[in-house]
Amino acid sequence: MITIEGVNHQIGAVRILHGIRTKLPEGRLTALIGPNGAGKSTLMRLIGRLEALQSGQITVAGHDLATTPTGELAKVMAILGQNTAIASRLRVTELVGFGRWPHHHGRPGPEDRDKIAQALEAFALTPLANRFLDEISGGQAQRAHIAMSLAQDTPWLLLDEPLNNLDMAHARGLMTQLSDLVHARGRSVAMVVHEINYAAAWADHVIAMKDGQIMAEGGPETVLTESVLSELYDTHVRVGRHRDRPLVLHHA
Repeated sequence: MITIEGVNHQIGAVRILHGIRTKLPEGRLTALIGPNGAGKSTLMRLIGRLEALQSGQITVAGHDLATTPTGELAKVMAILGQNTAIASRLRVTELVGFGRWPHHHGRPGPEDRDKIAQALEAFALTPLANRFLDEISGGQAQRAHIAMSLAQDTPWLLLDEPLNNLDMAHARGLMTQLSDLVHARGRSVAMVVHEINYAAAWADHVIAMKDGQIMAEGGPETVLTESVLSELYDTHVRVGRHRDRPLVLHHA
């Protein structure tokens, strides 16, 4: 479980997060939703210790972010942020291989090579393994970064808008793989999602954020309702049903 207690965050005089207090359940796929500027990515970066915690406490699987060594945390959670800029003359397999560093510290063994191969295969990257990053598309590079996080093989996987640059087929494929990680392999996933219907179709737990606060949280049936979503996004939203899940009709 990830526990967040009394977290505030500001940049200069601007308050980004206000008294965040919540728990991300273990063994579930949690989706963070909300309008632009709601604080979703900031919260994800704080959980992943990509930014320093200014106040409050965050624990991941019992590990306090304020005191746990980075090497130890890297075996508990993998995080992929939005900024994935990296040297273009790096091969795809080398990028994915970075995910194994917390385990081998520069001395990869057979298990590490197997994990890399599995991650490449999972995201249909095996044919591109020896291509340089500047020789592949933005969507392919995004899949390579996600594969790197998967290769890290941690109990928690944190993803900030991982569907960016992915076409429909690969976005659906990623959500299917994440759901399999959770429900078949016992991993825990938290992700920032902008397209609400991906949360509606696959999430087990949804946290809705607005103006730096948590507005609603719970299962999709509880959070993805017409009243909650209309208030969350300041626009009228209709919600239907598809395969016993909410279907958000926000285009009409």
